[in-house]
Amino acid sequence: QVQFVESGGGLVQPGGSLTLSCTASGSIFIRFSVMGWYRQASGKQRELVANISSGGETNYGDSVNGRFHIVRDNGKNTIYLYMNTLKPEDTGVYYCKTNLDDRDYWGQGTQVSVSS
Repeated sequence: QVQFVESGGGLVQPGGSLTLSCTASGSIFIRFSVMGWYRQASGKQRELVANISSGGETNYGDSVNGRFHIVRDNGKNTIYLYMNTLKPEDTGVYYCKTNLDDRDYWGQGTQVSVSS
């Protein structure tokens, strides 16, 4: 069973920065999987923020491209999401995710709120 430890959410003013981290455990195959962050704003569907393969290939959602940066430490099964120039529309619950054997595993989520 895959488990996640997510941290780093909080309240920040527009234009500010936050860093999220997610550490996965429970399978030796995690280090070969794609890991990523998704977010869900109130009343909206969950959407991709960014993901990264074990080889370092990245994908970003259109709304965060150029502002957010995802990094991976394979030795620790950990990903980091560096979020810069935050906007109120970045507010939501951010979920860590990985996929193993065609099954999605989700973290419990961490709240990010961008407000003055």
